[in-house]
Amino acid sequence: MYCVKKMTDDLYWVGASDRRLALFENVYPISRGVSYNSYLLLDEKTVLLDTADSSVSGIFFENVEHVLAGRPLDYLIVNHMEPDHCALMQDLVLRYPDVKIVCNKKTLAMIENFFTFDIQSRAVIVGEMDTLCTGRHTFAFVMAPMVHWPEAMVSYDVTTKTLYSADAFGTFGALNGNLYADEVNFQTEWLDDARRYYTNIVGKYGTQVQALLKKAATIEIETICPLHGPVWRKDIGWFIDKYVHWATYKPEEQAVVIAYASVYGNTENAANILASKLADLGVRDVKMYDVSATHPSFIVSECFRASHLVFLSTTYNAGMFVNMENLVHDIVNHNLQNRTIALVENGSWAPTAGGLMRAEFQKLKGCTILDETLTIKSSFKESQMDTMNALAQAIYDSMDHPAPAVHEEAKPVEQNAMFSLSYGLYVLTARDGEKDNGCIINTVMQQTDTPKRISITVNKANYTCDMIKKTGVFNVSVLSQDAPFAMFQHYGFQSGRDVDKFADAKTTPRAINGVYYVPYCTKAFLSGKVVQTVEFETHVLFIADVTEARELSNVPAMTYSYYFENVKPKPAALAEQKGWVCKICGYVYEGEDLPADFICPLCKHGAEDFEKLG
Repeated sequence: MYCVKKMTDDLYWVGASDRRLALFENVYPISRGVSYNSYLLLDEKTVLLDTADSSVSGIFFENVEHVLAGRPLDYLIVNHMEPDHCALMQDLVLRYPDVKIVCNKKTLAMIENFFTFDIQSRAVIVGEMDTLCTGRHTFAFVMAPMVHWPEAMVSYDVTTKTLYSADAFGTFGALNGNLYADEVNFQTEWLDDARRYYTNIVGKYGTQVQALLKKAATIEIETICPLHGPVWRKDIGWFIDKYVHWATYKPEEQAVVIAYASVYGNTENAANILASKLADLGVRDVKMYDVSATHPSFIVSECFRASHLVFLSTTYNAGMFVNMENLVHDIVNHNLQNRTIALVENGSWAPTAGGLMRAEFQKLKGCTILDETLTIKSSFKESQMDTMNALAQAIYDSMDHPAPAVHEEAKPVEQNAMFSLSYGLYVLTARDGEKDNGCIINTVMQQTDTPKRISITVNKANYTCDMIKKTGVFNVSVLSQDAPFAMFQHYGFQSGRDVDKFADAKTTPRAINGVYYVPYCTKAFLSGKVVQTVEFETHVLFIADVTEARELSNVPAMTYSYYFENVKPKPAALAEQKGWVCKICGYVYEGEDLPADFICPLCKHGAEDFEKLG
């Protein structure tokens, strides 16, 4: 019996879930199973996007047959050739012999490797940004090599702004009735599986994922349909931000992961003592793993999450303990970067594990290996307590901690942060009581150097403007050129009156003034205390003293021109539309005459920032 999900008037999910599979790719434990997503579009031409694993062939073909309801299958789009998505391709061709297979050149060669049917006569070869019109819908194809196979690509439905993302944005876990990420508690129940899926399957290819994210930032995405896990239609920017962290190897949280290999419990005891010392110093996020009891995929995932890593290994056969050696090899092979690492070794007569671990971790880019290596001879001794204290202190000192609540005037202002101001784009944040909010602005100027004073201009329609009027404090995050379009969507295309833009801000830092600032894709941030307010017809000018300013990145600041040329999506077929288009965000007002007092419902800019179409 079929089991399908109707997603839109003409789009159906026809995949299946497998809860019996114990190991994904015969390597990674999946206690919650996995889903194999496939999507079927009923346009003037029928289009199937990827097939599924052979383990779910029965229900898959029942689903396809039910949705087609006697119609032929015109196209199969192959985004990824891994057998968990293409195993049923030959059977599909036997059932629908007239189907055309849409793929790229590298995919074509792989099809011939896997199957024996005649692919040449039915192949439709596509390249970068080639399109396929199926009637009401038009697909554009974007190559995604090594995310995580060389032939991988993604398909973008221009009509519905839907991204069929192949293995990108996927996650372990079978679907339990609910298809969409907003129908489940994703952060609590799915995020760990999503991180473990990405870090272990794709994590090595961060550079390639960054390239794909940059391409994705140039298009407007309303839905993401991955090949595993829930479909995304809300809070897409939040999930993309997770991918930005993982792909750039930036820690999600200031946290410590302690992984230990212990034969008789002595090395484990040292690990417990170290964890206790860190807790005494105030470290609240410490995770401990016995490498013999926990599959390395879970620890690798945690290493991508946390900023600080500690490895304790007994010496075994003159080397690392075998399970620790496997873990270290896995971490190095997955190209982890930008972490602080501490090492502890144990050995009754010839401890060597520490030096061997250090040699492996030195292969990683951007990692700091602390000098305070602790060597244990069989068991930890009271005489070594000072060395343990020093190691714990070194770990603590190397972590980023919230700035102390000092008087604003005592906080130095970094001059380089002031130099980052330009005619660019900024995230303006404010806080009123327990309510946080932010919006996009484009006018921040330095007024004087002594005292350090800036001005900002904010649309009166913005909720953030009301909060600053009330509290007199704000932060400005100077966006950098690597900021994706999703950031502008999140902060600028929705109102804080309707949504909580910081609902998932557990790892977002606050400045000394208690207001959030954006730490990622940000050149610098500045804190302001309002000293004068000037009201105009549509905007409010706030003049403020700079109470804190820090440079966060060497990436150039996002200028207005860079945003329009490289970040802001180009509206599709605007020339054929009638009305007025907002030059800031792309919103289209359908009407012959634009009211003089019209305010863009997305970016809150006035009629002067609209231009006529057609």
